[in-house]
Amino acid sequence: MADQSRVVLVTGGSKGIGRTIAEKFRDAGYRVAATYRSGDVPEGVLGVVCDITDQAQVDLAFDNVEKELGPVEILIANAGVTKDTLLMRMSDDDWNTVIDTNLTGTFRVVRRASRPMMRGRFGRVILISSVVGLFGSAGQINYSSSKSALVGMARSLTRELGTRNVTANVIAPGFIETDMTAVLSDDVIAGYKARIPAGRLGSVDDVADAALFLAGEHAGYISGAVLPVDGGLGMGH
Repeated sequence: MADQSRVVLVTGGSKGIGRTIAEKFRDAGYRVAATYRSGDVPEGVLGVVCDITDQAQVDLAFDNVEKELGPVEILIANAGVTKDTLLMRMSDDDWNTVIDTNLTGTFRVVRRASRPMMRGRFGRVILISSVVGLFGSAGQINYSSSKSALVGMARSLTRELGTRNVTANVIAPGFIETDMTAVLSDDVIAGYKARIPAGRLGSVDDVADAALFLAGEHAGYISGAVLPVDGGLGMGH
């Protein structure tokens, strides 16, 4: 049987996909902590204020989790931002902000988590990417670049830490119903649905269930994989 009392850390756990992932792991019996910058985290989850663009805050967050719950055994790197605009209008700041959070921020938390995982000879690293990381998206060169890079990160991590029973995988959600998609017009939503073979947007539960699977006992021999949760939108990419 899987040890579902393991310690889980979700970054960006105050809303959307991250919040639901934290809730699902909590309900499955894991000991869950979540980082957040504003808002709150679900009841029964240890909340840790942390901006992942600041290494000192990352280190302090991990220190707090280790003190309260123990070493992080399952890391779900979900925190991310967007600054969408077309290439010719994209400023250096638009680029740097997204890369520093989505890619470098993920690197910071993965690096901090890796040593205790190696010592404990167990680790599950799950990086939340996006269908646009491989599919592409006009107006999202910064975002798609940051999300595509997570594939290389997971695969290199697999080669470095695989012999220590540490896996690293990527989940690539498609268009998921969240606060971010709630502001889109009905026409835009209909356009997305027409492109998705499943004929609907995904739910945050779809993504959280995929994370539960990758963290669980049945996925111990899966590493360096990209698991699309997109209703078939990006297949072949």
